[in-house]
Amino acid sequence: MRFYLFTTFLLLLSGAASPALAQRPDTTIIRYSGQLTGQYTSGGVNRALFSTVHNVTLLRGMHFGAPVMGSFAFGKQDRRLKEREFLLNATPYYWKGHFRFYGIGGYERSNLRGIDNRTQLGAGPGWAFYQDSLGREVALSNLIIREATYFKDNSSRIVTRSSARLKVAYNYHIFSLTANTFYLPNLQNFDDYRFSQLTTLALRFTPRFAITGTYNYTFESRVLEGKPNDNTNVTVGVAYSTK
Repeated sequence: MRFYLFTTFLLLLSGAASPALAQRPDTTIIRYSGQLTGQYTSGGVNRALFSTVHNVTLLRGMHFGAPVMGSFAFGKQDRRLKEREFLLNATPYYWKGHFRFYGIGGYERSNLRGIDNRTQLGAGPGWAFYQDSLGREVALSNLIIREATYFKDNSSRIVTRSSARLKVAYNYHIFSLTANTFYLPNLQNFDDYRFSQLTTLALRFTPRFAITGTYNYTFESRVLEGKPNDNTNVTVGVAYSTK
């Protein structure tokens, strides 16, 4: 579920432009960012992982944004396919002052968790406790989503979840840190939940290019038999973004 939550909300909203940087009324701005990361180990465990994430954000006027995020991951362990993950999310939002209101629509496929198709649709409010023109931010949001999952064993589940997210973003000279924590319980059964922590540290060596290191942990309480409940990845890569 790594890229679903990476996202999902946000996992998604970390690639969106900060409302503190809103442009003038009646203008439209399009911003792009892309990231390539990978990991290779050999010895006791032979593992290769490649992942790429791309964000396109449309900003309209002083209060509206529409980020679209797509990600793909491919990984092998001991020469056997383990991860082939695909995610596409659209997360339009409205902001005014510290208040946020988000929408979410998403689609996902996951070999790691045996998911043929997963779709999500939802909305909910958020609040920025701190923000500034440098992109530093502390924000909390909670969305209600309707989720339909169709597994590779032909079973399916349709549930309603709460998606709580804590986002922390900090910049200092050429360094930036972004951390997103998600908790997604099933509103009809709190023993059925997902949790994720995504932290990215970037070292920017030009205005558009950066070297990144990412720590990603996810946990899903209910998975298909034989599939792992949790997954941890530490990757290093490069990122590109427009102004």
